[in-house]
Amino acid sequence: AQLTAEQQKRFHAIACDVSSQESVDTAFDWIIKVLGGVDILINNAGIFAAGQASTQDPAELQKVLQTNVMGVVYCTQRAFKSMKERNFDGHIVLVNSVLGHSILKPLSSNQLPIFSIYPSSKYAVTALTEILRQEFRGLKTKIKITSISPGLTDTEIVAEQYRSAEITILKSEDVSSCIMFTLSTPPHMQVHEITVIPLLGE
Repeated sequence: AQLTAEQQKRFHAIACDVSSQESVDTAFDWIIKVLGGVDILINNAGIFAAGQASTQDPAELQKVLQTNVMGVVYCTQRAFKSMKERNFDGHIVLVNSVLGHSILKPLSSNQLPIFSIYPSSKYAVTALTEILRQEFRGLKTKIKITSISPGLTDTEIVAEQYRSAEITILKSEDVSSCIMFTLSTPPHMQVHEITVIPLLGE
């Protein structure tokens, strides 16, 4: 959708490599200095490297883990710090995956699994969500945390074999509507986990 002129003034695009703590710190330092702090964090950055974990280049596997797991940690720590210092009851959303709960099998018995270490990174996000929920509660904050786990979604990281197959996949707008729902909940309500899959799909 096209942003109005007024909305465009309030939209700030900042390049940030979430796999780099230094890059994350630079981005959050700017946010705090210019905008005053973080009220809502949507952890949506993620990468997928198709292959087999048994033979794939370890450097490629490390890149997936660094982005999908440590990237979430770096951003969440900075957002949480900003919220807590201002005593602000913010909301942190982790865009997870159904692969963080169960692992899909190949489309046919003749195909090798291609998900490699990606599900491991998303299982880590699932565990991290619960750990953070317990920590936020233990630290006496009212900061919310939500994990949203979509099924196959039409984004840049969807493997071509799934995109071209005759199966239903979600649109990115479907996922964003789930995010908007969680952010609209009343103060006493926390949506801990949402799993959304295509009808008749995975």
